[in-house]
Amino acid sequence: MTNIPSVDLADFLSGDAKRKDKFVAEIGQAYQDIGFVSLSNHFLTQELTQALYRQVKAFFDLPTEVKTRYEIPGLAGQRGYVSFGKEHAKGQSKGDLKEFFHFGQEPSLDANLEAPYPDNVLVSECPDFNTTGMEAYRMLEKTGIYVLRALALYMDLEETYFDHWVTNGNSILRPIHYPPITQEPDGAVRAGAHGDINLITLLMGASTGGLQVLTKEGQWVDAKPKEDQLVINVGDMLERHTNNKLRSTIHRVVNPPRDQWDTPRYSIPFFMHPRSDMKLDCLDTCVSKNTPKAYPNITAGAFLEERLIDIGLRKK
Repeated sequence: MTNIPSVDLADFLSGDAKRKDKFVAEIGQAYQDIGFVSLSNHFLTQELTQALYRQVKAFFDLPTEVKTRYEIPGLAGQRGYVSFGKEHAKGQSKGDLKEFFHFGQEPSLDANLEAPYPDNVLVSECPDFNTTGMEAYRMLEKTGIYVLRALALYMDLEETYFDHWVTNGNSILRPIHYPPITQEPDGAVRAGAHGDINLITLLMGASTGGLQVLTKEGQWVDAKPKEDQLVINVGDMLERHTNNKLRSTIHRVVNPPRDQWDTPRYSIPFFMHPRSDMKLDCLDTCVSKNTPKAYPNITAGAFLEERLIDIGLRKK
């Protein structure tokens, strides 16, 4: 394998039953095999993508003392700015070579959440940063809902099984800045090998390469989507919920060659989380005599709290 599989959301939305079934089979098989796909014909336009990257670069170009005003104590990094090197991969101690910002859900008035989400952090120096970020948030959320509908069908569930849980869900949009590397990293990388916490992750095209995916055979494969594609992968919550039928694959962002150390990298993943009260119990359709239940029952909220501690954003 030299690249991750490619699928076309237009097949699922075509109104043609055969094309829809083809998409369901293709994305389901890809997520069983490697846990990643590149997706065409999503809802995020090129114009919106370019506008968001302009705003993201403007924010990260602000002086450090300005950015740190938007780092809010007590939120475990779930809203606003997270400074350079603060997050690390699970099981590792060295901080990743990145800084980032989080936009979160702005729920509807009838959401009936168990607990309110924190307010988004407004950046006054970049007046279009928040509005552009939340516009992209909605388009990625819409795309993710259709991907999850396809996966529900693949797992013999009702098509809209996930809709309630991810509508008003605890999803996060994370613009990331990997600054130029100015000295020998001493074992640190831009993002250490890890699996994502959430149901699925939708990644907008990064400004430079570096994303690698670990295959079942132990081979690191470069993820090289086309310019207009999103990279979408399974997270640990979905792997757990499907009793390991769908794979949350280990991936990383490697440092560039030394002659490219002076090149910054920008990346914008959308981590699609469900509502905190969703039960991640292994689905009955994914449990059998040959595939016994692999995980104890847990809610999405409790699982998230455990993992925030693991990656250094929440203190024990």
